[in-house]
Amino acid sequence: METTTSESAARLRRAITRLNRRLRHSALGGVTPAQASLLASIAKLERPSLGDLALAEQIQPPSVTRLVKDMMKAGLISSASDPSDRRSTRVRLTAQGRRELTAIRQRKTEFLERKLLALSPVDQRQAEKLVSFLEMLLEDE
Repeated sequence: METTTSESAARLRRAITRLNRRLRHSALGGVTPAQASLLASIAKLERPSLGDLALAEQIQPPSVTRLVKDMMKAGLISSASDPSDRRSTRVRLTAQGRRELTAIRQRKTEFLERKLLALSPVDQRQAEKLVSFLEMLLEDE
């Protein structure tokens, strides 16, 4: 029986979701998943406001405020008033926050590398083709 495009899309979605969960679980170290996500968003946005972070993370502003306070206490980020609007707070990664984000990314890469090394050479070539395919899917974004 041949699978339909819809079935294939659903399988791909489930596999990507499960892989993402495993990556997050394998890489967190001393931060929560929400904190790890916020570190990545801050790095990407550079000096975002709390409102920018709420939009990027798709969470409510009070949740961002709580996360930011916890992360400041942990020394992962710092904040300052926006020079052009003193009512707005901007955050940035500290050196410790950058190190933590780098470590999270490295642990994720190492997790995948271990999985790839356990594959046969034929499966490793298929994995490379899959990576190219996934990158192609993301090209228009």
